[in-house]
Amino acid sequence: MRLCRDPLRSVDRVAADPDPRHARVRVGIGAVVVLVLVALGCAVLVSAWGDHGSALEVVQSTGAASAAPGAGVGAGSGSGAQFFVHILGAVERPGLYGVREGDRVIDAVAAAGGFTDSADQSQVNLARFLVDGEQLYVPTVGEAPASAPGVTAQGKVNINTADASALETLPRVGPAMAARIIDWREVNGRFAAIEDLMSVTGIGQKTFDGLKELVTV
Repeated sequence: MRLCRDPLRSVDRVAADPDPRHARVRVGIGAVVVLVLVALGCAVLVSAWGDHGSALEVVQSTGAASAAPGAGVGAGSGSGAQFFVHILGAVERPGLYGVREGDRVIDAVAAAGGFTDSADQSQVNLARFLVDGEQLYVPTVGEAPASAPGVTAQGKVNINTADASALETLPRVGPAMAARIIDWREVNGRFAAIEDLMSVTGIGQKTFDGLKELVTV
């Protein structure tokens, strides 16, 4: 009787096992291990890329926001056609700036770097809409008040740039009529000629005849 087996021979027989089913089992286990490792590697790469993309987006957003106040284009929410305004006086960078339809005086001031410490902000209507080609002057504290916006040196009212107060200095133009004139130009753009005033509701030939020597475009 044989009481024990040679362990070396047993190992050799296992290693040289001719049964193909055993070989397939070993190959299958190896393939599963490889797939698991590949999946883990992909997950790590996707996670790292996602973090990198988020960081880049934040940097770009921060950069755009910080650049806006000093940009040549107004910092407001206007989205129409671009036009130009000339801003002078007590702002950091006086000059010619591109703005867009729908922008207001505050956007032109922001584009010019903001007010200086000596600016008299009480003389500036920051909420007024800008119009193409206008010149905006910001006075300093103690400086004599400038003429009303839209009033020329000759005393004529520019119907494209005048605010409600200036328009109301015209005969037969009260608050309601001034509001309709401003609404018309906000919807239709600049008055191309003073005769376009007759397109405003309430201004007929007789009213226009009383205004035509007092207004300009």
